[in-house]
Amino acid sequence: MTERISIGQLYPNAVPPASTRRAPVQQPAAQTGKPTFQQLLQDQFVRFSHHAEVRLQERGIQLKQEQLDKLSSAIDKAAAKGAKDALMLLNGNALIVNVPNRTVVTALDGNTMNDHVFTQIDSAVIIS
Repeated sequence: MTERISIGQLYPNAVPPASTRRAPVQQPAAQTGKPTFQQLLQDQFVRFSHHAEVRLQERGIQLKQEQLDKLSSAIDKAAAKGAKDALMLLNGNALIVNVPNRTVVTALDGNTMNDHVFTQIDSAVIIS
């Protein structure tokens, strides 16, 4: 008795156990060239870190939708140039933005910017 018996021979109409089932192979979106919905959604918005939100509140900086649209456009331009961390000047305020993540890391108003040295940035964008 050296013959092997497969599951299909024992239970011809049954579904094989999970260990022998093969899940359909799905290509990641990056390999298919199509961005996922989550990637598309993230590429459209500007996010604010918790630190940046606190600084905006402390310093009384309020950004209107028009300013956010300009900021988003500036991030797109910086990304096209290969920027990673950018200083963005918008209406007398300074924002440090992590460009690949589209995230504002911190914010300074005009008074706080005086005598301030900005480090660990690779680009600057003046938004008018």
